[in-house]
Amino acid sequence: MPDRQKPIPQLATELWDLVVLYFKQETVVPLQSLGRYIALGVLGSFLMGLGAVFCAVAALRALQVITDAFEGDWTWVPYLIVLVGLLVGAAIIWKALSVAKARAFSRGAA
Repeated sequence: MPDRQKPIPQLATELWDLVVLYFKQETVVPLQSLGRYIALGVLGSFLMGLGAVFCAVAALRALQVITDAFEGDWTWVPYLIVLVGLLVGAAIIWKALSVAKARAFSRGAA
């Protein structure tokens, strides 16, 4: 009994199913993983920012309430101190990230 070829409509259906399966495997599943990674990164960034704001407000209130040096015309100084502290913290984080990226790039290039 010779092997019979499948009819063309059945071959077209199988080809379509194979293309859809390949598309899901190569695009949808990696995009879902990437979406989870991005969502967790955004959530973590939001929570870290919220924590930084709470720490800055706590430091500001401590400088305003606990210390008596910033009274009268000097009431603006605690705001400046907290702003400088936030900028220094941001600069440290920026530098650490750029060093980490440089190390990762040099490992990848080697």
